[in-house]
Amino acid sequence: QVQLVESGGGLVQAGGSLKLSCAASGGTFGSSAMGWFRQAPGKEREFVAAISRRGGATHYADSVKGRFTISRDNAKNTVYLQMSSLKPEDTAVYYCAAEPDPIPMRVHTVGSEYDYWGQGTQVTVSS
Repeated sequence: QVQLVESGGGLVQAGGSLKLSCAASGGTFGSSAMGWFRQAPGKEREFVAAISRRGGATHYADSVKGRFTISRDNAKNTVYLQMSSLKPEDTAVYYCAAEPDPIPMRVHTVGSEYDYWGQGTQVTVSS
């Protein structure tokens, strides 16, 4: 059983930056592929970024490519989402997710593939 706790959300002006963190406990973090998703009010949850269990592979939604960077520190059991050039449309609750995966370089972009989810952290971008 993996527990995930996100932090780092907040209010930022358009064009600004935020770095989200997701701390994992209760499982083998280094054996899990990780992902970030977000859900805006009235919208469905959407994929943001994913990283393989050892960090060798990443994948991004087109809407954040070039602005967001996902990374992980397996020694600290933490995955990060560095967000830059933020736009009002990035406003959402951001969730991290974990999926134990025996394949080192595999990433997961579909929410239903993830077994464990955090509680979310609010990101609000003002115009």
